[in-house]
Amino acid sequence: MSRALPCRSSQFQAGWSVSDEVGWLAFIVLSTLLLVASSIASDLRVLPEGRLPDDRRLQPLKDLDGYFPFQPPADLDAWQHRSEQIRRQVLVSQGLWPMPEKTPLNAVIHGRIKQPGYTIEKVYFESFPGFYVTGNLYRPEKVSGRAPGILSPHGHWPNGRFYDAGEASVLREIVQGAERFEDGGRSPMQARCVQLARMGCVVFHYDMIGYADCQQISYEIAHRFAKQRPDMNRAEGWGFYSPQAESNLQSVMGLQTWNSIRALDFLESLPDVDPQRLGATGASGGGTQTFLLAAIDPRLAVSFPAVMVSTAMQGGCTCENACLLRIGTGNVEFAALFAPQPQALTGADDWTREMETKGFPELKQLYEMFQAAEKVRLHPLVWFRHNFNYVNRAVMYEWMNQHFELGLPSPIVEGPYQRLTPDELTVWNADHPKPQGGDQFERDLLRAWKADSDRQLDALLPRDPADGDRFERVIGGAVQTLIGRGLPSPEDVEFESVERRERDGWVQTNGLLNHRPAGEQLPVVLLEPDATANRMVVWLSAEGKSGLFEHSGELHPAVAELLGSGVTVLGGDLLYQGEFLPTEETLQQTPRVKNPREAAAYTFGYNHTVFASRVHDVLTLIAFARQRSPDQQVDLAGLHGSGPWASVALSVAGDAVDKAVLDTQRFRFAAIDDIHSPDFLPGGAKYFDLPGMLTLARSRIWLAGESEQTVPVLVQAWQATDRRDRLTIHDGPDDQILPQAVRWLLD
Repeated sequence: MSRALPCRSSQFQAGWSVSDEVGWLAFIVLSTLLLVASSIASDLRVLPEGRLPDDRRLQPLKDLDGYFPFQPPADLDAWQHRSEQIRRQVLVSQGLWPMPEKTPLNAVIHGRIKQPGYTIEKVYFESFPGFYVTGNLYRPEKVSGRAPGILSPHGHWPNGRFYDAGEASVLREIVQGAERFEDGGRSPMQARCVQLARMGCVVFHYDMIGYADCQQISYEIAHRFAKQRPDMNRAEGWGFYSPQAESNLQSVMGLQTWNSIRALDFLESLPDVDPQRLGATGASGGGTQTFLLAAIDPRLAVSFPAVMVSTAMQGGCTCENACLLRIGTGNVEFAALFAPQPQALTGADDWTREMETKGFPELKQLYEMFQAAEKVRLHPLVWFRHNFNYVNRAVMYEWMNQHFELGLPSPIVEGPYQRLTPDELTVWNADHPKPQGGDQFERDLLRAWKADSDRQLDALLPRDPADGDRFERVIGGAVQTLIGRGLPSPEDVEFESVERRERDGWVQTNGLLNHRPAGEQLPVVLLEPDATANRMVVWLSAEGKSGLFEHSGELHPAVAELLGSGVTVLGGDLLYQGEFLPTEETLQQTPRVKNPREAAAYTFGYNHTVFASRVHDVLTLIAFARQRSPDQQVDLAGLHGSGPWASVALSVAGDAVDKAVLDTQRFRFAAIDDIHSPDFLPGGAKYFDLPGMLTLARSRIWLAGESEQTVPVLVQAWQATDRRDRLTIHDGPDDQILPQAVRWLLD
């Protein structure tokens, strides 16, 4: 790899002096180093200059307006596995894995208003201590026995539960056949609750966060958040949308989903409600709340999400988006999680207009597998714009009548009612004062949420081997969702040799490693000793495959020692390393979708982060190493800034790696202060951070950058499960990390 030095031009010989000679020698040294480095870069390059890998991840990112098809399973066994995975993904994304403690609701019901055939009451209760869910409770005036209970989330109509379409608007609706009565059209929210109560159901009409009476978190924060708030982005006392909140999976959507679960708790607790007949119906954003609750809470028996479920737009509000939620899935599959329970959908002249041909046939196919095709229905009312109008409501009434076995004659005709004003419906008054909210309340709420989560997780820490399975199920399941992938199957990874070079005592093969199902391609370099290899080491570096060599162009001493000991070494460029970049600059900010609002969920609710993608690449390298050396030992070296990727890869790699040397440099996801840092990972801090992920590893590990005091969760978990002897923690100086790591690997 040596290169001839350039000759000194005659123009430099005039006026020669010692200082000139020193400068010239410095120039020669610098030129030589640059030439050698250039030679190494050329020697390591797999693709022609200027060409990037053929990798799907370099294409534009997916956003909420993408295409989200649902692929029916091959059989019900396959669906059992898939549905468990997706349900866990929903729960993890909402910050509800494990579920928070269900503290006392302390429900208050007051201000009963008697109306013809029904009553209305005012309700507030605490979903978290100090945070209030508010709404109105509609009850039938006369009912024998226990009645069905129905949740009614309102969606993104102005003022939510207090919505008034106005006189001019409703007259147009009546003329068009969308509404029958003025009051019903002016407040379709109240209309559906009134009619369901008249049908014999108990209905809880509750506020979305930031609407009507639920103002402790403002509408602007919950639904119109657009720009990061420096005063709420801090290591202690953070707010929603901050890197810290996202790292702990705290989102407005998650809080709203928790409110729905607690609303079902409230409804179920009422003495006049039948806990076996619980349902939910809402439209638009209320439809999102409906199908998401139906996906995760087995208490629901009937679901009717209107004008929301589709393979197109998935929900544009910040309250409908959470990091991790829709990566590899979408709203139709979420609705499918309710199968085979009764579920009806409506479509309109909006993003649901194609549901009849895209999404619903596949959903019905799943119900047919359950032999329950009659329990799913789509009403494509596409001549109306986005709505929950009388025509949609009439379909819903029939569905509830049928599946709650109310025994009412069909068709059910919605009658007129007396629309009430916000002043008549509000839960707050002098006797029931409105609670305080604002920035400090938001900080305190998220602090309490994290404290609850920490208590739940601390209780899972293994104390003896018998505790290991529960810890693995919860923490391991969470990490699988955070990363979104395990070890690829051997048949999915294909190596394409591009160039082979004979070296002095070893062979260098440059090639492309293709993960076909994922559409990913990694430029890699394989270094093989002339002697028969006895194992393979996957060598990672913050510099990609160029980390196999020194800047001088020589083999990295550690790599040379491994080769000299009969070890094959594999290095590769992970996403946005080396040949993934058009220039030699390192990635400073991750790509993002075009949505101008600075909420991480708009990008990372639909796409893996760069950190997770790099972990995927490490897993691909491990899978190839295991495929190429099935009967040999496969080890992993995560040094030189690559320790975090290697550590997380080990947590989902199972038994694929025999030994691993890691230098974490005390990396913690909790310290990441930018949602577009390449090291940002939603949920990364929640489950005991990086040390918690390492507890899931199955390899023997030599660990630098830490001490027993900095990784107590790892030490405790491995002691309790009889694996402490498989962990070696480096306690020497930093300059001994590399030689000791290699010595331990070769031992």
